[in-house]
Amino acid sequence: MNLNLTGKTALVCGSTQGIGLASAVELALLGANVTLMARNEEKLREAVETLDTSAGQLHRYVVADFADTQQVKNEIENYLRLCPDVHILVNNTGGPSGGPIIEAETEQFLKTFQMHVINYQILAQAVVPSMKKAGYGRIVNIISTSVKQPIVNLGVSNTIRGAVASWSKTLSLELGQYGITCNNVLPGFTETSRLDAVLDMRSKMSGKSPEEVSAQMKESIPIRRFTTADETGAAVAFLCSPAAGSINGVNLPVDGGKTDSM
Repeated sequence: MNLNLTGKTALVCGSTQGIGLASAVELALLGANVTLMARNEEKLREAVETLDTSAGQLHRYVVADFADTQQVKNEIENYLRLCPDVHILVNNTGGPSGGPIIEAETEQFLKTFQMHVINYQILAQAVVPSMKKAGYGRIVNIISTSVKQPIVNLGVSNTIRGAVASWSKTLSLELGQYGITCNNVLPGFTETSRLDAVLDMRSKMSGKSPEEVSAQMKESIPIRRFTTADETGAAVAFLCSPAAGSINGVNLPVDGGKTDSM
């Protein structure tokens, strides 16, 4: 199986922690040069130092806050002037706070749409030309299992994640002819700070302790445990590899089998 990414350059967003960082780590282990993009420069410096360099890789970082769309646009343009060739784009950013959709303010939808769909569009438009030139491209969007099965009390997130999935499927139809694939990884309950927030929210709503909520959630998962960020990162890295060249336009759950739909 050809998993070798030596000579390829990957841009990974939201990559100072959680699934983003785990994906960057796995891509580096396959030989890729990895550029991290996030808002906290101190954490970016620390994260870059954790990436494998045994194949002579050169890793970098870009400081950009996804809450500021113009900054994202400016920083990716500046980056491409120095490093014009990007073969892999991993789109990843944090979701909005939870709550029933009927209670959500209009501003929440607009802000979340901007952070996800608009920023992903900006980044894709910036890097696809170099992917076409190379005849090799991988775009992987880290979304949520809510694409297949909406999650109660995550109304805004469910809505925008679905929009990203449709955007991604459309890209896959347009770009496949150039050797560029576009897929979505759908994490379930994964051991990240996002899960901690969900546990806290459910604890407050139910009156149960976070430990009780955690145990109850695990019982709903066929493998009876939460997924690790490393496991999700490995799925992302595989989709970015040459071996996954014919996997295009799919939603891949990494959730221990929890999602009821096929």
